[in-house]
Amino acid sequence: MAVTVAVGLLPAAGCTSGAAGGPGGSPPATQRQTSGTRPPAAAAVRVAGTVAERLPVPWGTAFLPDGSALVAERGTGGVVRLAAGGGRSPAGRVPGVAAEGEGGLLGLAVPPHAGARPWVYAYLTTAADNRIVRMRWDGRRLGPPRTVLAGIPRGTFHDGGRIAFGPDGYLYAGTGETGRRPLAQDRASLGGKILRITADGRPAPGNPFPGSPVYSLGHRNVQGLAWDSRGRLWATEFGQDTWDELNLVRPGGNYGWPVVEGRAHRAGFTDPVVQWRPAEASPSGLAYWHGALWVAALRGRRLWRVPLHGDGTAGTPQAELTGLYGRLRTVAAAPDGSLWVATGNTDGRGEPAPQDDRVLRLTAP
Repeated sequence: MAVTVAVGLLPAAGCTSGAAGGPGGSPPATQRQTSGTRPPAAAAVRVAGTVAERLPVPWGTAFLPDGSALVAERGTGGVVRLAAGGGRSPAGRVPGVAAEGEGGLLGLAVPPHAGARPWVYAYLTTAADNRIVRMRWDGRRLGPPRTVLAGIPRGTFHDGGRIAFGPDGYLYAGTGETGRRPLAQDRASLGGKILRITADGRPAPGNPFPGSPVYSLGHRNVQGLAWDSRGRLWATEFGQDTWDELNLVRPGGNYGWPVVEGRAHRAGFTDPVVQWRPAEASPSGLAYWHGALWVAALRGRRLWRVPLHGDGTAGTPQAELTGLYGRLRTVAAAPDGSLWVATGNTDGRGEPAPQDDRVLRLTAP
C-alpha cells in the first residue's frame, strides 16, 4: 500500500531552502489523516536520556565496534566520540572541509564486522566537489584521510551526504543534484543518485549500469539510507514544494526527479511508498528499528514511525516527539538496542534551546 500523509490543517506554506531546499507554496492536501473519535495512538518510543548536549550541527553518526559512536560536526569538520557509557572526547578533524550552505562534513560510516581499528568513511564537501574519504581509527583518533571517490557535484544546496554499508558489504551514498536539475537524470553524473561502491571506491559488482557506481537515479536530494530485516534498501528524499518521499530502492530504478515529484503513476518512473507534505516532514535521517522505519523530520519537527509489511508496503505513519525537540536530523539504531536521534537546531534554520544540539537515546516502551 502506498501512503499519503498530510496531517491536520497546517498552513499551505511550501518547503523553503531552510527545509527541503526549494521555495514556493504547497497546494492543498489531497488526503488527510484525521483522528475522528478514536483516541490518539500510544507512543511507540520514550526518551530514555541525553547522550550529549551542545554539539555544533551534528550530522553523520557511525558506531564503532566497542559500542561508542563517532558524530560529525557539519560546519567545523570535527568528529566527536560519544562513549557508550557516557562521556565525550575529540576524535579528530577532517581537513579540506568547505562548509557552505548545506555542505560540510556530512555522513559517516563504519564497515560491518570491523576490527578494533576500522576504517571510518566520511562524505564531505570540499572547495571543488563532494567526495568520500576513509580514515583509520586507532582507538583514540582518526588518521589522515584517503580519497575513495571524488567528483560528486557540490552546491550551496542539495549536497546529499548520507553514506551507509549495506548487508552486501558495499558502501552506498546518497547524493543531491545541487540545484542543477538535469543532473538527476544524467547517468554520467554522480549527482542526484544513490551510488554503490566497493570499500576502495570502485563500482560494486552487479551494479545495474556496468562500470558505473550509479545504483539508482532521478533523485533530488537523498538524506537517509536504511535496510529492513529482509535486506531491502529504503531512502528518504527532500521534495521541493509538494511531496517529500520515502522510497523502496531497486537497482536501476528511476525515481523521477525533475520530471515528477511524488507519486505520478507514470511509466518509467518508480513512485514513493510514502509521501508527505514538506511542512510535515522534510525527511532527513532514516533507520530500521523494531520492525519499522524511523524518519527524522527537519521542518516537520517530529520523528515518523513507518511500520513495514513483508510485501514491501507500508502501514500508516505515526508521528512521535512532535514539536518537543525541534528539528530532527539523524536517527541511528545503536548496538545496545536503543535508537539515537540527533537534533538539527543550530544550523541557522532552527530555534536552538540552550542544550542544543543534542543526541537523544530512545527506547521502546
